[in-house]
Amino acid sequence: MHATALASHILRTLMLAVMLAFSAHAQAQEPRSMDALDAHTRSEAGNLVLVDIRTPEEWRRTGIGQAAHPLSMLDRDFLARLDAILEGDRTRPLALICASGVRSALVARALPGYGFTHVYDVSEGMTGSRAGPGWVARKLPVRQP
Repeated sequence: MHATALASHILRTLMLAVMLAFSAHAQAQEPRSMDALDAHTRSEAGNLVLVDIRTPEEWRRTGIGQAAHPLSMLDRDFLARLDAILEGDRTRPLALICASGVRSALVARALPGYGFTHVYDVSEGMTGSRAGPGWVARKLPVRQP
């Protein structure tokens, strides 16, 4: 297997393992969702903490939302770092964004099992999905991580 293909395979395997670990604590109900424009508006106003859970490579490709905190869901200290971003207040409104809303929905579904009470999924993500065109296509402001 070529080194790039092997690295990609390892990353997919790690992501699956993380998703399964979060799923073990997932609650039955679907997470609340919002579109990218609402996430941008609310995070810029300070009414919501926006966290981009993609990988550093994905952040470099598209940038991250202007007010977003980059925190890869693959970070082994994910929950501790998320707590630090929220200043220890798991009741603060929190929105998660990924590329197309799949990973963010999964993590948003799992976090209430860890005591996070107001979690939203930016369902269209950075690059778009059936839920909408996405952050980039909406031409919302981005910055490099």
